[in-house]
Amino acid sequence: MSPTVEQVAARAEVSVSTVSRALRDVPGISAATRKRVREAAEDLGYVISPSASRLATGRTRTVAVVVPLLSKWFFAEVIAAAGRVLSREGYDVLLVELSSAGLREDFFASPRLQGRSDGVLVVALQLTPGELAALQGQGQAVALVGSERAGSSSVRVEDRAGGRAATRHLLNLGHERIAFLGIRQAEGSPLGGVPPAERLLGYREALAEAGLPEEPDLEAAVDNTVDAGAAAMAALLTTAEPPTALVAASDELAFGAMSTLRGAGMSVPADFSVVGYDNHELAGAIGLTTMDHGVSEQGRLAAEAILATLSGAPASAGLITPRLVVRGTTAPPRRLRRS
Repeated sequence: MSPTVEQVAARAEVSVSTVSRALRDVPGISAATRKRVREAAEDLGYVISPSASRLATGRTRTVAVVVPLLSKWFFAEVIAAAGRVLSREGYDVLLVELSSAGLREDFFASPRLQGRSDGVLVVALQLTPGELAALQGQGQAVALVGSERAGSSSVRVEDRAGGRAATRHLLNLGHERIAFLGIRQAEGSPLGGVPPAERLLGYREALAEAGLPEEPDLEAAVDNTVDAGAAAMAALLTTAEPPTALVAASDELAFGAMSTLRGAGMSVPADFSVVGYDNHELAGAIGLTTMDHGVSEQGRLAAEAILATLSGAPASAGLITPRLVVRGTTAPPRRLRRS
């Protein structure tokens, strides 16, 4: 037989109403009493009814996570990390996928989250002021991953620094013909293109620091897929003076580029060096040198920020600095090894 609230009250030597208020974190209960009630409930195996708690507090104990795509590794990692934090604090997760411009427009035009969630994590969508206001108008606390807006918490990455670090690594190895393979925002995509654009700017800054000119023929932007990376690499190899190294704006693009290089009979890194960006779960398995931008950390920090906001804390801003993870796909160019 399940334990009752009356049994918890008897063990903690308090009233039934005090048990209810203590387990729902209602203000006005001393820390000592709250602790005694929680210990009594734990000893007896008593769990407060979620529906009763929600009715009493007016909170849903749910956080919505809004992403452009559920199928991509990056978004799955952010969701999983955020979900672990939220679950530990007794929150459910409501997933919302906005995979097209139409879905995005409909979502922000209607009160979809009102009464369904207490807060929302928005991942990789550059919200307009109107979209942010629409969420806040539904009573939602807001935390952003990959962007920032006044009045909401945010977690973002120093992507320009990441682009510079990846390119400097190749420059320090002696490469001078370094290509950049970026991510194109397809027409109608709800994705925000700020992080990939920042990585490109970092690449250009590193070249300028080294006294090397920008060469449009060595820059390409394609869809963020393995196949697109493979096709773009094939095109780069046909230029009048092909590059000897590549900075890819994602590990998926790097995977595709490496497939093309090896299909062309080229050895990585003996003939060509590749740096990716993500530290994808497969990057270590294939020995890819890459930039780790704390994907799980982004999800964790965003979830902690939304919980803090729901507890009354002011908006916060988290910043992650990418770190270079050197593995087996980068080496000095062949001309230097020969000399």
